[in-house]
Amino acid sequence: MVYRRSEKKTVSERKVRGSVSEIGGRALIRLNRFIANSGVCSRREADNLIKDGLITVNGRVVKDMGVKVSPRDDVRYKNKRLSSEKKVYILINKPRGYVTTVKDPHADHTVMELIGDRCPERVYPVGRLDKATSGVLLLTNDGDLAGKLTHPAHKRKKIYHVFLDKPVIKNDLIRIAEGIDLDGETVSADEVSYADPEDKSQIGIELHSGQNRVVRRIFETLGYKVRKLDRVYFAGLTKKNLPRGKWRFLTDKEIIMLKRGIS
Repeated sequence: MVYRRSEKKTVSERKVRGSVSEIGGRALIRLNRFIANSGVCSRREADNLIKDGLITVNGRVVKDMGVKVSPRDDVRYKNKRLSSEKKVYILINKPRGYVTTVKDPHADHTVMELIGDRCPERVYPVGRLDKATSGVLLLTNDGDLAGKLTHPAHKRKKIYHVFLDKPVIKNDLIRIAEGIDLDGETVSADEVSYADPEDKSQIGIELHSGQNRVVRRIFETLGYKVRKLDRVYFAGLTKKNLPRGKWRFLTDKEIIMLKRGIS
């Protein structure tokens, strides 16, 4: 690795006036802002982490509140390196016909087109909804949270509204609740019921399984064809007041809810 003079300076030597400065062409920001942007906590809470000696910069414990760092500095909390990129959390009410991926040269449309250039940060989908499925989809650049939300161990609830080609008999609902064999793995719904008492071809199903196309495969195994599939709930998030094809940033309250219990 090649070191230049400006990169050899200690953190304290690089302190300057103002909130952001430039040294060697690299933007410097206050350490508490760097930590907050990483998604660990708020700026005020970051001050406490610094004061308590829980933050290291380039291998050294830093307790000075005025310290400034660059994106290249190795900033760590609990020995985990932090990224200065602002964490972004976006909720989309995905329409049918859109592929859940960042880029796909073979797809007519991807969910990223719905956001366009209105979010400068590079976000990506959490989990997948197949092209023909609509509903609640989360996008973020918080890789740690995304991994935990999709890991089966955390059992984040997903609820789907299923529209089928014919009425579902009661015994089949019981079978779904007890477990259906899919490629050697028994997958069971946490809850399953008729979504409309007058139309028994509409089913509400709650499950935690992360298997690919799991809802469609459950009903296909029992001889039904899914005509329409809509995810109405994911990990505490719903599409309430969010029209199809629209998106919004999550509120602070929603972000806290997502992170609760999975740290």
